[in-house]
Formats: sequence, structure tokens, C-alpha cells
Amino acid sequence: MTLTLDKLKIGSSAVIKTVGGQGALRLRLLDMGLIPRTEVTMRKIAPMGDPIEINVRGYELTLRIEDAMNIEIEPIEEGGDGR
Repeated sequence: MTLTLDKLKIGSSAVIKTVGGQGALRLRLLDMGLIPRTEVTMRKIAPMGDPIEINVRGYELTLRIEDAMNIEIEPIEEGGDGR
């Protein structure tokens, strides 16, 4: 199952696997620092669910759900020390 950025829970972190989209949209996402192997953390979700706010590369970025659906992620497991 493919997990996309719009499905990340508040306070959870993930690593970007791929950035989809076509043409200008994909370039805009990459220009904002959303590139593969970058860690992101979900900060806020608007009351109606759109937009979302994430932390990426040390800054807060607000994205529309429609754009976040183009970013495939791999969640970072909480407490990954084997306990």
C-alpha cells in the first residue's frame, strides 16, 4: 500500500520516497525542498482538512491536500530502539 503525505498524522514524521505530479507542479514541489530522502513532520491540519502544515528542512510549509497526495512517504517508526 502506498502512503502519501496527506495521510500522515499530526506529530508523526516520515521520509519522502518519491515526488509525483506533472510538469510545473512537480518542479514547484521540488523547489520547496520536498525531495526524496528528506524528512518531514506533520504539524497541523486545518479544521476542514485542507490545507496541511508540515515541517521540512527547518521551516514550516503549508500545502494543499491535492498537492500532498503527489508525495509518497515512508513513515519513521516511533521508538525504533527495539523495545
